[in-house]
Amino acid sequence: MIVYEYPFNERIRTLLRLEDLYEKFKFFVHQEHPMQHHVALATIFDMLEVAGRADLKSDLLQELERQRQSLLGYRMNPNVQAETLDAILAELDDVSSALVSAQGKTGQNVRDNEWLMSIRGRTIIPGGACEFDLPSYYAWQKRSAEQRFNDIANWFAPLAPLFDALALVLRLLRDSGGPVKMIAVAGSYQQMLQGKVYQMLRLSLDESLGAIPEISANKYMLWVRFTSQGGDLKPKPLEDDVPFELTLCNF
Repeated sequence: MIVYEYPFNERIRTLLRLEDLYEKFKFFVHQEHPMQHHVALATIFDMLEVAGRADLKSDLLQELERQRQSLLGYRMNPNVQAETLDAILAELDDVSSALVSAQGKTGQNVRDNEWLMSIRGRTIIPGGACEFDLPSYYAWQKRSAEQRFNDIANWFAPLAPLFDALALVLRLLRDSGGPVKMIAVAGSYQQMLQGKVYQMLRLSLDESLGAIPEISANKYMLWVRFTSQGGDLKPKPLEDDVPFELTLCNF
């Protein structure tokens, strides 16, 4: 099964973009080639660009506290496993405490590093990080893989609490809904939402079908139109019936 996710608002869209960047960062930072570490460092710059557009720290702390208060209401419910509930509450407390302890604006340690900012300024120019433009960066890339990894890990460390909180919020959001089996007749599916507010939808389908969902949604209606890729990989309408699973997620 392949899963597609669609955010209903800008806040969730930002969280998903940061999550995607974090997955890329984790992959490239654990590689050894200087070019791969260059991508890891450039990804940190991209993270700062996305995170700097909103007060994410405050939003995440508010959401974590809201989830904590909501979960506390289940303590007296006999159908809830107490151990599982306590584990989630403890995780919420740990992540919140770490995020509160993170000092200053997100990524301020990187912004205060003139050397890193000089690299950031050149990486936005195609081919701008060549050795003749940034000889000191070129020299750093010639260090051992372990030294480069340690440097990048130290630069990223102040950002870690933010991404731990982000991961927990998205996990709780994804767990908030249950999948429902649907069929898109002749490649198209519509559902009236009747003004109910959702944060995100998840769409799962068999990868072997070769179907690609194009999703549009608001608080009134959800529309999914399936396409397939032709010989030139340009999407074209799919006219077959497409079975899929739909999950509407909301805190």
